Amino acid sequence: MAKFRFQDLEIWQMAIEIAEELFEIADKLERMKLYRFADQLRGSGLSMSNNISEGSGSGYNKTFYRYLDYARSSSFENANITIVLQRRGIIDKEKEENLLDRLDHLSRKITNFQKTL
Repeated sequence: MAKFRFQDLEIWQMAIEIAEELFEIADKLERMKLYRFADQLRGSGLSMSNNISEGSGSGYNKTFYRYLDYARSSSFENANITIVLQRRGIIDKEKEENLLDRLDHLSRKITNFQKTL
C-alpha cells in the first residue's frame, strides 16, 4: 500500500484527530438543522489536514511553508467557530476548552515545523 509523506507528520495526524471531533459536532449541528454551520465547520476542519498534505507534495519548501500558513489559519478559524458554538450553547465549556487547547497546540506545532523548512 502506498504511503504519502504527510502521513508521518505529527501535525497532519493532530489535524486529522481534531477534524474528526469537529465532524462529530457538525453531525450534531445537522441534526439541529444548522446546515450552513455544519458545512462551515466541516470545511474548516478538513482544511487543516488538506493544506498540510497538499503542501507536503510540493517540491519547494517555500510552497510548503505557504500551505502550512493556510493550515494554521484554519486552526484559528476553527477556534473562532468553537467559541461561537459554546456561546450559543451547542457545546459545553469543557468541550470548548479542550478543542481550543488542541487547536492552539496544533498551531504552535505548525509554526515550529515551519522553522525547520
